[in-house]
Amino acid sequence: MALALSRRAVLATGTAMALAPWPRSVLAQDKPAELIVRAWGGVWVESLENGVSRPFTERTGIPVRHDLTEDNEIRPKIWAAVDQGRAPPIHVNWDTSTNATKSALRGVTEDLGDLANLADMLPAARPAGFDGVPLINMYSYVYVLAYRDEAFPDGPPDSWQIMLDPRFKGRVALYDDGIGFHPSAQIAGGGKFEDIPDNMEPAWEFIRKLKAQNPLLGEDPDFTSWFQNGEIDVACTILSNARAAKQSGIAVSWTVPKEGAKVDTDGMWIPKGLPENELFWAKEYVNFAMSQEAQQAWTSGLGLPGLRPGLTPPEDLVGDPAYPSSPEDFARLISVPTRILVEHESDWFQKFNEIMQG
Repeated sequence: MALALSRRAVLATGTAMALAPWPRSVLAQDKPAELIVRAWGGVWVESLENGVSRPFTERTGIPVRHDLTEDNEIRPKIWAAVDQGRAPPIHVNWDTSTNATKSALRGVTEDLGDLANLADMLPAARPAGFDGVPLINMYSYVYVLAYRDEAFPDGPPDSWQIMLDPRFKGRVALYDDGIGFHPSAQIAGGGKFEDIPDNMEPAWEFIRKLKAQNPLLGEDPDFTSWFQNGEIDVACTILSNARAAKQSGIAVSWTVPKEGAKVDTDGMWIPKGLPENELFWAKEYVNFAMSQEAQQAWTSGLGLPGLRPGLTPPEDLVGDPAYPSSPEDFARLISVPTRILVEHESDWFQKFNEIMQG
């Protein structure tokens, strides 16, 4: 049965979903026992729970379970399931847009073009270069230079070069694959944006120098913990992690250095192979994630600008260049086309690891 023929905007402004007219196969008695949504830990899953998952459960009665398997680890499991005709391990993948595009190009994603709330999203929510809508970008984010206030009594650092300062040996932090840092390292290392991806040697030379600083390498929740425990002074991390530390009472700030900082997007997609009723409700979850209510609560919790017009920025981020809302804000940032990231980012991860482990 083609669900698209009978879809409606089913998320009411009240406390319940309208249950008709839907296909018989997706009536109330055919709701799945749960929806499994892959997510990141820490402030990330907390914001998703508060902004999307719990309200969705309240409206539908369907429990949402969050799978915290890392995005790069779950992707081959989903691909294998689709290739082998098995049910995928999750219903919805909250993913980087780069990884989501890899899955879309492989043909393992459901088309989401029939979701009602998509019409109210900004154009950037739709991925470029596809006939359909294999994924939906939900918000943008910046890999900021975060710093402990006490380490910078004279004001914020103005350059990524501060990471090479001998004072901070052993107190610098990056993602364990260098994600978000490669383009900034390219500029900080004296290279040009126009040389990405053909000549990344300035980035690798900068990262070689950074290795001598014995940086801490980790994932999203680690940055908040490191700042809370006083283990680091400077880091390249997504704004949300530094903000979570600050909101917990730690004196942490962030900046967009003079070289710029990488801006990117995350999105959601649904793997092929779900039973019809589970596919329907997975789509309803993604549709709800685009609603005004969910976007406001979810992205405010993360401190990130959602891709739905009319959202109110958190008070602490109004006018912050790391919360881009104007052409001037985006002009200060480094935006690498998704197709370049799809083609080269895995190689960048490998090169970064070779340097750090060498």
